[in-house]
Amino acid sequence: MAKAKATVFQCTECGATAPKWQGQCPGCGNWNTLVESVAVAAPTRFQSLSGGRTPVLELGAIPAADAPRHPTGITELDRVLGGGTVDGAVILLGGDPGIGKSTLLLQALATIGQGEHARQALYVTGEESAQQVALRSQRLGLSQARIGVLAEIQLEAIAATIRESKPKVVVIDSIQTVYTEELTSAPGSVAQVRECAAQLTRLAKQAGVTMILVGHVTKEGAIAGPRVLEHIVDTVLYFEGDTHSRFRIIRAIKNRFGAVNELGVFAMTEKGLRGVSNPSALFLSQHESPVAGSCVMVTLEGTRPLLVEVQALVDDTQSANPRRLAVGMESTRLALLLAVLHRHAGIACANQDVFVNAVGGVRIAEPAADLAIMVAIVSSIRNKPLREKMVVFGEVGLAGEIRPVHGGQERLREAAKLGFTSALVPKANEPKGAAIEGLTTRAVARVGDVLAALWAD
Repeated sequence: MAKAKATVFQCTECGATAPKWQGQCPGCGNWNTLVESVAVAAPTRFQSLSGGRTPVLELGAIPAADAPRHPTGITELDRVLGGGTVDGAVILLGGDPGIGKSTLLLQALATIGQGEHARQALYVTGEESAQQVALRSQRLGLSQARIGVLAEIQLEAIAATIRESKPKVVVIDSIQTVYTEELTSAPGSVAQVRECAAQLTRLAKQAGVTMILVGHVTKEGAIAGPRVLEHIVDTVLYFEGDTHSRFRIIRAIKNRFGAVNELGVFAMTEKGLRGVSNPSALFLSQHESPVAGSCVMVTLEGTRPLLVEVQALVDDTQSANPRRLAVGMESTRLALLLAVLHRHAGIACANQDVFVNAVGGVRIAEPAADLAIMVAIVSSIRNKPLREKMVVFGEVGLAGEIRPVHGGQERLREAAKLGFTSALVPKANEPKGAAIEGLTTRAVARVGDVLAALWAD
């Protein structure tokens, strides 16, 4: 009779193990993250790059040169990456199934392999056959692209091919399908994902290859596998979008070679994904005339200012507990702003339902949206539209002060470029030098000043 394999319980977040199941992980402290897996021996590690002990270097003697960038040819992707790819960098791209991850990367590899500065690219597919990849490239009009395709999921075979063919850019689609023979667990398990990602990262650093790993996401929206996966790589990108909409957003969560929270916007077409040069138009509703409860704000995503319409609806409640619902922003922030509005402006919503929405499905996490939300709520309560072509931004404090936000000048310039003629901003964000052409700025310092300035001539 075959001997049963020993089992352990491994954390899906940090990878720590425990001999028996328990509610809380002993490593990271998270609850209900231990899953049963087969106990495996410690895998063989790569040798040191120097073949022995790594020397200690003086900080001042290390050359501090910027890593050269290699544009992918897709402007929106280059923006999120910080200007392009870097040799030896490891990029993790996560997103929902069918959102367009493989399509975007196939388009990027096609442009990388073209032109005067063409670079050799390898596409490793673990979820589809080589024929399926060829069919997709034909639909996208990329059948003549110079891309190497390898249908393989064994890590050792993939590494051998990379060392032999010496490509400059490698896409692994996806990391959850790759396995190493040094471990006995199934592909996609915590141990396999962690070990394969670590060895591919080491290979990328050794060979100077740009490695792009595609990752699945869980139902909560996080990349599947151990959390340490995001710590191993250099850049983490999330591909977001509604399956019922043709627009997609790619966001940088971590980037060792560029700014985080950078945003790229794409539109899905019959020929693949196309970059959207003016994404502000996606998040602004087209009204024939100004409507009550609508306010346009300027949010800053990384280094890109975006104009977003914030809508509010305040109505008499039909229940004992008034509803507070915020879509695209924090509900707790909405409750805070209603309390400040009551205390410092005398406007109460205790017996009314309040609904706030960011148009276009965008998510606003910065406090610069506070003033726009408050203005939209006041406009809805009074059933009085704001003046046409007006933008608002600013943070609201609990004491009723209007606090400044970073990037005020960039926000105002973007609003003026798109034809807005007036702006309501914090006092500290008022232009100090020459006024921005075509834009009239009204500065406020307190919540009480806001109500007076909204409909002032």
